Amino acid sequence: MIKIEIKEGENIERALKRYKRKHRNVQIMQNLRESRYFTKPSVKRRREIQKAEYIQRLRDAENI
Repeated sequence: MIKIEIKEGENIERALKRYKRKHRNVQIMQNLRESRYFTKPSVKRRREIQKAEYIQRLRDAENI
């Protein structure tokens, strides 16, 4: 569980921003969605390769 300690005099918006950042970094929702259905290891590997290729294409386009 994610806990956010609110410091004295801290703005509530600032605390919410810290919570959202921690939540995104922990990837709770993504893990829950992934575990909902079984995915074959070969399909996982294929998706990772496709994602890596996509990111590489974006980086190559930036450099040109």
